[in-house]
Amino acid sequence: MALVTTTRLLEDARRGGYAVGAFNANNLEIVQAIVEAAREEGAAVIIQASQGAIKYAGIEYITAMVRAAAEGLDIPMALHLDHGTDFGQVMRCIRHGFTSVMIDGSALPFEENVALTARVVEVAHAVGVSVEGELGRIGGTEDDVSVSDREATLTDPEEARRFVELTGVDCLAVAIGTAHGFYRGKPQLDFDRLKEIRDAVDVPLVLHGASGVPDEDVRMAISLGIAKINIDTELRHAFVSALRARLEELPREIDPRKLLAPAREAMKEKVREKIRLFGQRGS
Repeated sequence: MALVTTTRLLEDARRGGYAVGAFNANNLEIVQAIVEAAREEGAAVIIQASQGAIKYAGIEYITAMVRAAAEGLDIPMALHLDHGTDFGQVMRCIRHGFTSVMIDGSALPFEENVALTARVVEVAHAVGVSVEGELGRIGGTEDDVSVSDREATLTDPEEARRFVELTGVDCLAVAIGTAHGFYRGKPQLDFDRLKEIRDAVDVPLVLHGASGVPDEDVRMAISLGIAKINIDTELRHAFVSALRARLEELPREIDPRKLLAPAREAMKEKVREKIRLFGQRGS
């Protein structure tokens, strides 16, 4: 199946009352783990590449791997740029076949965020590519993007309404108390704020920093309008933990396939777990 836009996937999710998992990929084994879990669960999936992943693997390799994975699949899949902060980087991804891009102007003043996001929307929509914007700042570190606790701000519902109207984004990442990376304590999500944002805008909402959020909070967020959920840290932890265990078990092994296969399987099971949590199975 050809790659599709996130707009198609997220509108289906809103109608179906579930959320689509968006999983970050950096190499072949991670792409395989995500796609195999989605295929076996019959769930639509978004594979994301951050700016850091593109620097590491190369944009040509990322797009080629994801396109190869999509061939022969009967599940819809999108290729998405996660946390693009530079207009040139976003355009480069569009030229290389990404079907969805995120322009993260959340560090800018409201008017500048609107201007940058609207510029990306104008170009992306002209070639059929979806755009995710962000309003409010999510704490923690995501590859090249780092936000301190002091800098993190929650999304204002009225600003969200204006932002969507002025930019024409297809979906909106909101800050309601999540953070990138593992949490030091139980996250305190502002569900009243999320409900107000949902009532103020008519686009699917995105939850970043969902690794480690309790299952009951994830389900509540979905019921209040979250249609796309980003997972990265938990996948990395599953992969690296299994790899470390394998290296300890076979300290003299030099065949990468024998070391990486268990790590790939561990990540696949984590993706499967998230797909079921998000209510996606058979979506």
